[in-house]
Amino acid sequence: MTEREKMLAGKIYDPMDKELISLRNKSRKLCADFNVLEESDPRRIEILKYYFKNADKILLAGPIFFDYGIHITIGDNSYANFNFTVLDCASVTIGKNVFFGPNVSLLPPMHPLLAEERQLYFDKEKGYITDKEYAKPITIGDDTWICGNVTVVGGVNIGKRCVIGAGSVVTRDIPDDSLAFGNPARVIRKITKEDSIYLKKELF
Repeated sequence: MTEREKMLAGKIYDPMDKELISLRNKSRKLCADFNVLEESDPRRIEILKYYFKNADKILLAGPIFFDYGIHITIGDNSYANFNFTVLDCASVTIGKNVFFGPNVSLLPPMHPLLAEERQLYFDKEKGYITDKEYAKPITIGDDTWICGNVTVVGGVNIGKRCVIGAGSVVTRDIPDDSLAFGNPARVIRKITKEDSIYLKKELF
């Protein structure tokens, strides 16, 4: 297996592999180019086409920060506010009509808990310093709203039509139609028809 194949399979991999460095460098250059353009600049869509086939059907306010970008899928009509960060060393699957508030981070990378296993080391065979990493995928269902300053860690599946409250850290799966928040995030209650804005007369 190549190091990229190991990475995507959830195995221990070498993040300093030449192919992975090349892919990260390309993505970081594209993100930097995207981030300096005005939101209405059509060149933004051209940049996003490297990452997403449906680039013209999503809206990313920017700045964006993707490790690779090519391991992310985003459904149509989804939106991300400022500072959308995705470290996609595992697959990140985002449904359609998903909203992200500012400063949301999706973080598949995993590191060993034991300090001696987590430390940088010199690989004599390869001739450079590296470390041991692995990753777990993230899935976010259709019609979900991830509020500002939320962190989602690797291995988490968030269901459809959920709302994750601001500042939450999501460390476990969240079922469909849930309002969840906290650190770690927990389900507070189900979202129902009673939550309709049309039942809140003060809004109109």
